[in-house]
Amino acid sequence: MSKKILFIVGSLREQSFNKELAGLAEADLKAKGAEVSYLDYADVPLFDQDDEYPTPAAVTRVRQEVVDADAIWIFSPEYNYSYPGVLKNLLDWLSRPLKDYDFGGPTALSGKTVALASIAGQSAGKGVRSKLAELFSFDFTKNTLVDGEGTGASLAPEAFTTGKNEFTEETKQALAKQADDLLAALNA
Repeated sequence: MSKKILFIVGSLREQSFNKELAGLAEADLKAKGAEVSYLDYADVPLFDQDDEYPTPAAVTRVRQEVVDADAIWIFSPEYNYSYPGVLKNLLDWLSRPLKDYDFGGPTALSGKTVALASIAGQSAGKGVRSKLAELFSFDFTKNTLVDGEGTGASLAPEAFTTGKNEFTEETKQALAKQADDLLAALNA
């Protein structure tokens, strides 16, 4: 049976470099028989405990997509050496209990196998990958983090002005290895 991998791109920008990076990983996974889908979460409201219950429909939908996936792979830009607010908001919703007021109960992220990747400036997304790796290492979600901080790639300086980036062979090979490692973790 093929494995279902859910991609979460930490930028809602249509021409996101991280969405392009995800496309490379998608090709690798599909070539190995995995199913890949992208989480659409643009309609998820800002997290506010005053509005947590009843759970908003958009949140219920994204939680179910995460629950149904065998693994998630997050591709995120780096904002101020961390993750973007839109991704943090999504993760806040996903880390809340699936059942209303069942604090300590399962969340959509509970037990998920997680992979991380980023393309950013010269840091290669080191800050965002480090912060996400820390988040997914906490005991309460009991995640399996594949390849630690994952794959990082640096954008060429001109990419910020031209909107175009060429991925190096090194980046392509690192993503292919990470795809292999993710599938191996799911088949272990």
